[in-house]
Amino acid sequence: MFKLIGKVVTLITLTIVGIPAFFFGQVWWDAHYPTKRSAEFAVVMGAAQYDGRPSDALEARLKESLRLYEVGLVQKIITVGAGAPGDRFTEARAGRKWLIENGVPRNRIIEIAEGTNTINSTKAYVEYLKKNNISDVIVVTDPYHCKRSTYIAKDLGLAATCSPAQSGPYSLTNSSLHYLWREGGAYIAYRTLEQIGIHVSDNFENTALNAVGLVGLG
Repeated sequence: MFKLIGKVVTLITLTIVGIPAFFFGQVWWDAHYPTKRSAEFAVVMGAAQYDGRPSDALEARLKESLRLYEVGLVQKIITVGAGAPGDRFTEARAGRKWLIENGVPRNRIIEIAEGTNTINSTKAYVEYLKKNNISDVIVVTDPYHCKRSTYIAKDLGLAATCSPAQSGPYSLTNSSLHYLWREGGAYIAYRTLEQIGIHVSDNFENTALNAVGLVGLG
């Protein structure tokens, strides 16, 4: 009897530890070992902007999309993201402005000024691509954001891989445990709670991180 109880406890413990470890491992792997390929479109996930000037995080993503364009891995770039109330610029407009200033022709940039989180931004650009019979995309974002961003795009019917930002505050060189924890938790939330209609994955940083006291690290 005690041996059976011990086996049950061991199984429960392995499940509690093993499943989250598997998901966190996927987030880590995609950040460190991205798939390198070409596609017609790259999409730059939105981040903060200041009256038309991209934040360091957004600029790092834009630089990576510019690199993909200049080496011929993509033909067009989508910038996505809405703005805060009262802003003169959206994240998408600030991104488009930066790309034009750095040599990308206007007709090679599509601006989609929608979305204030990963899910809504992804839905917005996926809708645009499907309307134009495009089913393939390279997502440009922070390394630890890659897995969740591409998984959501795949969930919505696209073939998606990620080309992570190589510089900026959230590159692998500069990022911290805080970001990996956030994105691992958000990815788990999307794979579980979002599937049953509980929408918390994009708010994970303001819930679970506060609960475990990791806010402010890094």
